[in-house]
Amino acid sequence: MTDPPLDRSYRALFGVPSLWRILLGGTIARTAQSMVAIALVLFTLDYYGSPALAGVVTFASVFPGLLVSPIAGALLDRHGRARLIVLDYLVCAAAFALIAVLAIVGALPAWLLIAIATVSSMTGIFSHTGLRSMFPIIVPSHLWERVNAVDSNGYLVAILVGPPVAGGLVQVLGGPAAIGIIACVYALGALVMVGIPDPRPQIESTGRLLVDAWQGVLYTWRNPVLRALGFSISTINLTNGALTLLVPILVIDRLGGSPLTVGLVFAIQGVAGIAAAFIVGRWRTAGRERDMIVRPMAATAGCLLLLTVPLGLPAVLVCFALIGFLNGPLDVAMFTLRQRRTDPAWMGRAFAVSMAFNFLGFPIGSAVGGLLVETSLELAIGFAIAAAGVAAVVSWAIIPRDQEPVAGGDEEPSAASVPSAEPSEA
Repeated sequence: MTDPPLDRSYRALFGVPSLWRILLGGTIARTAQSMVAIALVLFTLDYYGSPALAGVVTFASVFPGLLVSPIAGALLDRHGRARLIVLDYLVCAAAFALIAVLAIVGALPAWLLIAIATVSSMTGIFSHTGLRSMFPIIVPSHLWERVNAVDSNGYLVAILVGPPVAGGLVQVLGGPAAIGIIACVYALGALVMVGIPDPRPQIESTGRLLVDAWQGVLYTWRNPVLRALGFSISTINLTNGALTLLVPILVIDRLGGSPLTVGLVFAIQGVAGIAAAFIVGRWRTAGRERDMIVRPMAATAGCLLLLTVPLGLPAVLVCFALIGFLNGPLDVAMFTLRQRRTDPAWMGRAFAVSMAFNFLGFPIGSAVGGLLVETSLELAIGFAIAAAGVAAVVSWAIIPRDQEPVAGGDEEPSAASVPSAEPSEA
């Protein structure tokens, strides 16, 4: 007798207990995150009139949290994920509510805005990593492509809904009111997640937080796949970060559009990506991940050339529709490859470090994009194109060609691969 075939349907996926609440809460909070990405830039441009400051604020809202990712990953492994995800959502709700109130009363100097944005970033890795590392723990491995497709579409739905809503709110109610509403959306996401059972997989731990965090860094660095993804995805995120600053300037100043139009441009990206991710989620990606990452990166560089053509808003919309469609296979391949090549006992720490490494290019790209836009819009577009092209070359060169379709790092944590707990390493 042979074993019956595994049920790989989306119906089987949503039969996993509590998964729908996790996906719903994550989608709500990600919608708030996508609203912040637009509203904070538009608010800063309107309130202070400085693209460079908008880039710095975006940098501050992301980069500090990436630096503490090893500690955040160790906390996720030691204390569970659901509660720390809720904590992040509540911190963000409080931070953006404070920005809104201070802006309304006229007591928000630029340095204070940067400081609040910095504080809000410190817990961000809890939700970003907590959700990603929770899925392979509670979802059977034969459904990973499905859950990654649905999760990727959660991001894409957030991109579809968040930017146009944020742009419309800024246009109609003003930046402070829009940011206040975003704080309420974060609070709603926290409410949905409260009480979700916390998966507690077996972990490798020394019992010391800083040592565990350092070992997570070393585990990630010594894993060839996670290291290669870090260099590859952080490079393409230079492009994504630059586009966050570039698009509002291009649409509003160059094409005479409105904040709502800026949101619609990013929404087009989400619409195209939803279809692509669902299609790719039905594929078996094992052994094909490298090509599914490299080709969309190279194609993105080509699509961005449309921004150099003086065809107005239609060229911008076509460009972002194509980029959104390309993001589908790239995301699913990246998420699934990382899950297959990470030992479950290290997923909190390894995912935290890996995701921070992957996202490192975004705040840097935002800061550089803000500075370049003040000098030349064409120069900023050139930077975005070059970063995408370099990302494709780097990915082709360093992502291993052949991967085993099972979870587990290439170097298992052992006395030989994980350092001993000495004070100097903490």
